Amino acid sequence: MQGKTVIVTGAARRVGAAIARRLHGAGANLVLHYRASAEAARALQAELCRSRPGSAALVAADLLDLDALPGIVETALSAFGRLDALVNNASSFYATPVGEIGERAWDDLIGSNLKAPLFLAQAARAALTQARGCIVNIIDIHAERPLKNYAVYTAAKGGLASLTRALALDLSPQVRVNGVAPGAILWPESGEWQHAAERENIIRKTLLQRVGEPDDIAKTVQFLIADAPYITGQIINVDGGRSIYL
Repeated sequence: MQGKTVIVTGAARRVGAAIARRLHGAGANLVLHYRASAEAARALQAELCRSRPGSAALVAADLLDLDALPGIVETALSAFGRLDALVNNASSFYATPVGEIGERAWDDLIGSNLKAPLFLAQAARAALTQARGCIVNIIDIHAERPLKNYAVYTAAKGGLASLTRALALDLSPQVRVNGVAPGAILWPESGEWQHAAERENIIRKTLLQRVGEPDDIAKTVQFLIADAPYITGQIINVDGGRSIYL
């Protein structure tokens, strides 16, 4: 990872921040994208740059604004002169029970989880081709097995899984494209997972009998970027065996 440049979307918090810290610790320069979490993003940038000055740049953008996406790539090229990897991590997640689904939820969930990764990949194509780089999409084990009352989110992540394979085909042989599908890593900050009984039910149906850590995802992302030159078009489940029960 030494001297390589990576864009991480939704990098300010949670799994995105864990990915950023691990890649930075391996030597990468980072472009930390955020939308609303400015304070957390600035704190993360300061943390990373304390250990290696000038190694992290910030870019604020609403990923639903397609005109803003080329600017994320330009930030990487202006700050570091190259782009080696794009990690599409940013995601909206909330329930959309059938009968209550509106166009706004559709636009947000499809936009953040499927549309933005496609158009950001397209914006980054030339730079990634020049570097013979790669894309890693953060998907979800429920892309393959729907999550009840999350029809739009499930459809978006299912689309992202298909997009991962399609981009691997279309961008080959210069650019590799893979996905990581988390299971129970961090509990959502709202919703039914706040109830202990629901959490216990998920853990009981996970082969390793525990939730994972954000760094479990980060390690897999690092592997796909740095140590998997002959892997493309694949999606790795990081779920403690949860998908066996789905």
